[in-house]
Amino acid sequence: QTPEKGIMPLRAALRLALGAEEDETVLPVLKVVGEGWLSQLVGGDEEPVEVPTPAGFHGVLRPYQQRGLTWLSFLSDIGLGALLADDMGLGKTIQLLALLQRNRELTPDRPPTLLICPTSVLGNWRRELRRFAPDVRVMIHHGPDRRLGKRLAEAVAGYDVVLSTYSLLDRDEASLKQVAWAGIVLDEAQNVKNPATRRARAVRTF
Repeated sequence: QTPEKGIMPLRAALRLALGAEEDETVLPVLKVVGEGWLSQLVGGDEEPVEVPTPAGFHGVLRPYQQRGLTWLSFLSDIGLGALLADDMGLGKTIQLLALLQRNRELTPDRPPTLLICPTSVLGNWRRELRRFAPDVRVMIHHGPDRRLGKRLAEAVAGYDVVLSTYSLLDRDEASLKQVAWAGIVLDEAQNVKNPATRRARAVRTF
């Protein structure tokens, strides 16, 4: 609770409970408890119910990838972000593709997800989506003929994923902000590790 209102926003409470920041209130926070999914998240006693591999996903997830899909789905469903930090070669991409396929199957009319990656792997993402999640509708926002402003907001309708690059984050910030994205994915997120850069600031405005 805060002295001014007697309440604390959920995001702040979770950050305190998970040790992400220090308490700035007058009284110390000794314990954070909750019910339902919040109890699972801050208590650590139970994991979320396992999410099965989506029916339209063309691949077999390993057990740890299945757990990754479950946690990504759980956090996505309650509106929280996640950092997927598995070592290289352990299949971070495939876990995300399974999540995108799941979202497509559950809510096919949801707004698109913006996926930002280095220019060098733009084609790789397109191929991997076609291979593992062919039902996911993909649009590429890149190149001199890309649509901007209202034309971009109109163009993304009907797509599940929009692929773009870090080089366009700040250049196309005004256009990208006009879309109500369902979520944002940062591949190779070290590209925005410095929070003071224009690129990192642009990401946060979305």
